[in-house]
Amino acid sequence: MTSARPRTAILTVDDDPAVSRSIARDLRRRYGDQHRIVRAESGPQALEALRELKLRGDVVALLLADHRMPQMTGVEFLEQAMDLYPTARRVLLTAYADTGAAIEAINVVDLDYYLLKPWDPPDEKLYPVIDAQLEAWAAADHRVVAEVKVVGHRWSAASSETREFLARNQVPYRWYLADSPEGTRLLNAADADGRTLPLVVTPDGVALVAPSNADLAGHVGLTTAPAEQFYDLVVIGGGPAGLGAAVYGASEGLRTVLVERTATGGQAGQSSRIENYLGFPDGVSGGQLTDRARRQAVKFGAELITTREAVALEANGAGRTVRFDDGTSIGAHTVILATGVAYRQLAAVDDFTGRGVYYGSALTEAPGCVDHDVFIVGGANSAGQAAVYLARGARSVTLLVRGRSLESSMSHYLIQQVEAVPNIIVRTCTEVVGAEGDGHLDRLHLRNAETGETETVDAGWLFVFIGAAPRTEWLEGTVVRDEHGFVVSGPDLAAPGEKPTGWELDRHPFHLETSVPGIFAAGDVRSESAKRVASAVGEGAMAVMLVHRYLEGST
Repeated sequence: MTSARPRTAILTVDDDPAVSRSIARDLRRRYGDQHRIVRAESGPQALEALRELKLRGDVVALLLADHRMPQMTGVEFLEQAMDLYPTARRVLLTAYADTGAAIEAINVVDLDYYLLKPWDPPDEKLYPVIDAQLEAWAAADHRVVAEVKVVGHRWSAASSETREFLARNQVPYRWYLADSPEGTRLLNAADADGRTLPLVVTPDGVALVAPSNADLAGHVGLTTAPAEQFYDLVVIGGGPAGLGAAVYGASEGLRTVLVERTATGGQAGQSSRIENYLGFPDGVSGGQLTDRARRQAVKFGAELITTREAVALEANGAGRTVRFDDGTSIGAHTVILATGVAYRQLAAVDDFTGRGVYYGSALTEAPGCVDHDVFIVGGANSAGQAAVYLARGARSVTLLVRGRSLESSMSHYLIQQVEAVPNIIVRTCTEVVGAEGDGHLDRLHLRNAETGETETVDAGWLFVFIGAAPRTEWLEGTVVRDEHGFVVSGPDLAAPGEKPTGWELDRHPFHLETSVPGIFAAGDVRSESAKRVASAVGEGAMAVMLVHRYLEGST
């Protein structure tokens, strides 16, 4: 005897109780025997229903949301619902006057359809639309993704690093404290004593104790080895510039491989909300933007390799060789350096990294910050975005800014958002000079840069968003870098009209070309670049155009 197949869910949300009941009634009449109809009367209520469905392991096939709702618009609801059920079909219920907003939503939330009210008679105006969406959903791969289980300590740097790695690589996981009933059960089942953590249990039941990122990647379905030994183009770095280069390189027929040391997306991929990126008037999270770019690159045939760190770059005749930290290497006609930048370490709090102090991990750690006082170091956009995001749940968020104001380092629109949130406090001319704690962060020592006065504040959470370290030491002796380590390219390599020292070609270097022909730099790693997501994507695309010019001239 086989068990009945569980029904998938259709969720509808409308703030008008009469309309909400009416559409739920019509949906049950036609689809109630095969689908569970879930009704909500506000965006937050609908999101809570989706979270409960997610926790139970239920599948949602269709989301139908009214656009005009007072607490949360339909577009805003669908955007957040995407994080819970990315494969569910999305339909916006709208009045004729709001069709413009519905059309814009096609780009914002990958809207599948917008349905005009009223939908009577449903046999003509509602059911054909829903039938088509359910058919499209059924034809796609909507299988439930089995979750990875992670068991660790709350204040464990290794556990924090593992969770961050999984989250940034879009790998679903469930987190259990080691002393919780389920955490204890998993430790016992894996015959682990709990002294070395985290324990990671893969969907197929393999138990990994304190795995490296490379070992973990291989067990959760990430690609860690290139399929070929030689390519037309190797892109090193998976941030916006690298993903842009991979998309344009692969779409234009180049055999392209992107190599990333940790996770695609770079610093932008960790952003809770990017609101000044062209084409997304309501903003987009860094994770969503990264996921779309990654899928786009793969669609065009680019290979995406994770947990491979480049340690050397060589020019061997017409070829270029990239060597990795595990001793392997790949060759290519051309290379684009798009390794971006990393947040600089704050020496005063080094002892508490992963134990209350985090670098760019606001999204992963946000659930633990609810009803707590949170501190953020930094005055640029990434710090402002994290402050606005964390303020949704934290009791207070204090921005610690070394400068006299935010105006010189943060976008105007973001400053306005920060000022509008009542539980965000901005402290200028302030720096962290020390930290205390018993096993995890408990207190911070702050100093006023103008008066020299110091004070101690209670703090369990500190997020650091300062500086920009290019991490290009491995390129020493290969390409020219400036005094800060950023890669110099194009006309900046030599005085006007002159060629760089050692340049052997008749032509001058192309605009994004480094001191070695056929090696290009794009995005934040490039000296004098704009350090913005849109410009990084543009430079990635432009670098591919210059790659074509290089290849044409070398044949």
